[in-house]
Amino acid sequence: MANNNNSNGTGLTAEQLQKEFREHSVAEFFKKNKQMLGLTGKIRTLTTIVHEYVTNSLDACEEAHVLPEITVKITELGNEYYEVMVQDNGPGLTEETVGKAFGKLLAGTKFHRRIQQRGQQGIGAAGATMLALGTTGKPIQVISGNGKKAFSASLTIDSKTNQPKIIKIDDFKKEFSGTAVKAKFKEIKYQRSEQGPFEYLRRTAISNPHTKITFIEPDGTKTVFNRTSKDIPDQPIEVPPHPHGMTVDELLEMTHITKARKVSAFLKSDFDRMGEKAIEEIQKNTHFDLNKDPKKLVWEEAEEITKTFKKITFIAPRTDGLRPIGEERIGKSMKEIVEPEFLSVVERKPTVYQGGFAFQVEACVGFGGNAGRTMGKDDEGTDVKKVEIMRFANRVPLLFDSGGCAITKAVQTVDWRRYGIKDVNSAPLTIFIHMLSVHIPYTGAGKQAVADEDEIMEELRLALMETGRKIYRYVAMKRREEEKQQKRKLFMKYATEVAIGLSGLTKEKKESIEKKLLQIVLHRLKIDESKTEQENAPEEMSEEEIKKENEKEKKQKEKVEKKQTKRKKLK
Repeated sequence: MANNNNSNGTGLTAEQLQKEFREHSVAEFFKKNKQMLGLTGKIRTLTTIVHEYVTNSLDACEEAHVLPEITVKITELGNEYYEVMVQDNGPGLTEETVGKAFGKLLAGTKFHRRIQQRGQQGIGAAGATMLALGTTGKPIQVISGNGKKAFSASLTIDSKTNQPKIIKIDDFKKEFSGTAVKAKFKEIKYQRSEQGPFEYLRRTAISNPHTKITFIEPDGTKTVFNRTSKDIPDQPIEVPPHPHGMTVDELLEMTHITKARKVSAFLKSDFDRMGEKAIEEIQKNTHFDLNKDPKKLVWEEAEEITKTFKKITFIAPRTDGLRPIGEERIGKSMKEIVEPEFLSVVERKPTVYQGGFAFQVEACVGFGGNAGRTMGKDDEGTDVKKVEIMRFANRVPLLFDSGGCAITKAVQTVDWRRYGIKDVNSAPLTIFIHMLSVHIPYTGAGKQAVADEDEIMEELRLALMETGRKIYRYVAMKRREEEKQQKRKLFMKYATEVAIGLSGLTKEKKESIEKKLLQIVLHRLKIDESKTEQENAPEEMSEEEIKKENEKEKKQKEKVEKKQTKRKKLK
């Protein structure tokens, strides 16, 4: 058929197609698909650049156990033309690694490690280098040192080979400790908006209370976000995967790199919470000898193991691989920066999602005061508020792609009316949600939205419901207090008139009668308050009941999706 088509001038032979076949580097791919790195839109692109540099700085400082001090300066050079400079006080880079750090995509210390870190794919900083080259044709400038020896480098990236191109490297004669990167970009725009660099750094200060951030805007305005804690987070450690959630494919991949010579030894050494009892249970449920070489495992055998994993009750994953911010630090940061009237903070216990990755959820809801986003003023001059949702992953603010994020979906699926909040969208609330994990399941390379894995959605909802119960108790108490004061004013207004009348009838002093009436009123109010509290208290749902509710919602969602699919097929 191919030959016939070719003789008619239509179609190509296999040989002709072979000539057109080309291999492309990852750098070439991302150069043509910048939106996958979050480099789309003028404001978003600038924020993403700042995000990538600041993320690397924070991770480097914490690995060196140094309290981070980061300076970010954005200078306007022309119309939609800016220079971005980010400097930190971290351990610095070597001349051998600076090229890979800033000039090679998917090169880094993070992706292959099961460890909680902000950066993950190894794309960001090199992606910014590629953008600088693509929009200005100019290399980036890097200064790095360890306090004793420093160097300066000028470099760019070869997109065809995904290799760094070091244009110039020299000794830096001044004393310098840390890393400073300076790059020029066109087709970007600075704006102090909800998705701009200022808001990104503000939220970074909230989720990283041990960090001092100095920000200099294009107009020269200088803002310092001082640290509210001097406690450097303990360095997270690498943890082996937890058996729950492990897939067959992932297990087989692990067998290719294990040093163990027996399947039993492989399971015990390469998995978290795998004890002798679990090994015995696996042997009972499998049809092959666990003394077998793990590298010789076939798909069916690996499948038997993963099925048995689901039957065994394992201890919860190790927590020493995760480093939560902590309830106290979150509360302190939120009070300092958001200034709410009331705070409800919750820290969930670690669990796992598919793939055996440990994760944890922290949530905080600020109510009243300056909480929420101010959208303007009403006719009476009162601030019009809207809910503010702050999403974080491994302490990094997520400002974009909120609609496709599990965190946003979790907020939307909670029935806030149960907690005294009639309309969550117009409530004076700031909802802070932080997901931390050894591997965040982002929906794309731009790392701005968390995938809605079932286990993650469940934990997010449980955390929000727990904060909701605390908010309800506060709102109910506040409402009761307001009602009590109104009743007291009303009763006392008539009590004075009643006291005058009774004084005339009984010849007792008005003041004495008024005092007795006040005691009766206060006693009555206490009884009413107690009744109201008992009648209006929300039903406490157990976690098991909440899980069942989540399962119902999941099934309902699947039914709706099936109906939609059928309709599309009919069309």
